[in-house]
Amino acid sequence: MSTQPLFHLAFPVDDLDAARRFYGGVLGCPEGRSADHWIDFDFFGHQLVAHLTAPRAEVRTSNPVDGNDVPVPHFGVILDMTSWLALADRLRAAGTRFEIEPHVRFAGQVGEQATMFFFDPAGNALEFKAFNDFSQVFAK
Repeated sequence: MSTQPLFHLAFPVDDLDAARRFYGGVLGCPEGRSADHWIDFDFFGHQLVAHLTAPRAEVRTSNPVDGNDVPVPHFGVILDMTSWLALADRLRAAGTRFEIEPHVRFAGQVGEQATMFFFDPAGNALEFKAFNDFSQVFAK
């Protein structure tokens, strides 16, 4: 077991079967424990728990970042570039509609990164990033 702290996020979904198909199938996150109203997923080594809730009113907000309207709130992970490119291809093959298409932002600047945004079936925003140089993750 890793001695590195693991991130845990519990988030709402309105359909557990859709969450299973998306997180387990499309994103490839292995399923852990589950019950009638929740499912644990191994989200790239971190614990993500989908909790069944009533459908929520859709209120989407965003902030401008490098020319794009970034959905807020959102969550995701930072991958190596090879894994990020493979995931982008897998999402395209699955017919995922991107809120912000896979691209490089802050090109040529401190913090240059590949990014993409999309929504899960319950309307939760996700961002996946990649850096060619991981020392840039927190660079100022």
